[in-house]
Amino acid sequence: MRFEHRAVPMALAAVLIDTIGFGIVAPVFPALLKSLGETDIEHATRIAGWMLVVYAAAQFFAGPVLGNLSDRFGRRPVLIASMLSFGVDYAVMALAPSVAWLFAGRAIAGVAGAVYGPAGSVIADVTPPEKRGGTFALIGAAFGLGFIIGPALGGLFSLWGPRAPFVAAAVLALVNASVMLVAMPETLSRENRRPFRWRDAHVVGAFRPLFHAGNAAPLLLAVFLWQLAHMVYPATWSFWATARFGWDAKAIGWSLAFVGLVSTIVQGGLTGRTIAKVGERRALLIGLIAGGLSFLAFAGVSESWQVYVLFCTSALSGFAMPAMQGLLSRMVDATRQGQLQGGLGSMGSVAAILSPLLLTQVLAWGIDHGFPGAAFVIAGVLGLMAAAIVVARVRVVSAD
Repeated sequence: MRFEHRAVPMALAAVLIDTIGFGIVAPVFPALLKSLGETDIEHATRIAGWMLVVYAAAQFFAGPVLGNLSDRFGRRPVLIASMLSFGVDYAVMALAPSVAWLFAGRAIAGVAGAVYGPAGSVIADVTPPEKRGGTFALIGAAFGLGFIIGPALGGLFSLWGPRAPFVAAAVLALVNASVMLVAMPETLSRENRRPFRWRDAHVVGAFRPLFHAGNAAPLLLAVFLWQLAHMVYPATWSFWATARFGWDAKAIGWSLAFVGLVSTIVQGGLTGRTIAKVGERRALLIGLIAGGLSFLAFAGVSESWQVYVLFCTSALSGFAMPAMQGLLSRMVDATRQGQLQGGLGSMGSVAAILSPLLLTQVLAWGIDHGFPGAAFVIAGVLGLMAAAIVVARVRVVSAD
């Protein structure tokens, strides 16, 4: 694959390591929470929901700050600092003697995990506007690849106990930080840097330039609804699979690895071509509709093999975020790409605060009432609402 700039694969590596770190511990998280909390799967599900809220709250505040810092000092130092923080965080979590330590670790990871803003800014720095939608798909491909490698490694390392995957994640993050320190070039030219201002380093400040760009508000609302819906996977998957099919850590790990495989194929091979052929707005609609309908279908599965069939259709939802990022990135100038990407990350963090609170509680309620698919119904409705907004209100100039 030919990249626009040699910094792009380094930025994608940061996203990859972030995703591997999440995926590698996902298969063992239910067992670890049950062990440390001395509780059952239903209560562990509720604890996990609050843990995601802590992670997302930290990311909410950190996203715009890191985005604005990257507009001031460049993308490279921010990405390296994030990777170093990840490494230290996972090392601490590997030694956690209580659930409280896991909460502290998730807060640190939330700050470090705001790498998507600087990584997206690298792509915006070096990619022509008409190619950004397809190139942003590479972030999704890195995310998908991380979900192949991470859960598979997590299932493997779980043979050495529920803490071993955290050690592996720490080593990966620290190695990646070392490589970036030596080999990653800077992509933000000095003439495009701007002063850091705290009044810009929050979600409202991040989107302020968009409010002068015409029809941005409906698109931002659609983005937010989709982010709420898509959180059904990280918020509930391990617990839903345990409750619905009785899967162990190994089975959960392989299911997430398969998700990563089909996501990588779609993001790496189809998304860019689709956006180039039908335009960002139509690609966005395909992604939202495919995702919403797939979520509704997940709610009714009765056999485990059906899950794998639905993974293939839901993978088309990977068109959505690259198309959204491509549309939005055209609305701000080169000095504010970090601010925009950080703001999008912060919006995702708001979704990651609200969605787990809603979806994990709905899942727990559904388990208690014999319908563990209830959370997927909520996600499906949110995804289709986002599609309806795009159809009715979004008329942003694109490649249509």
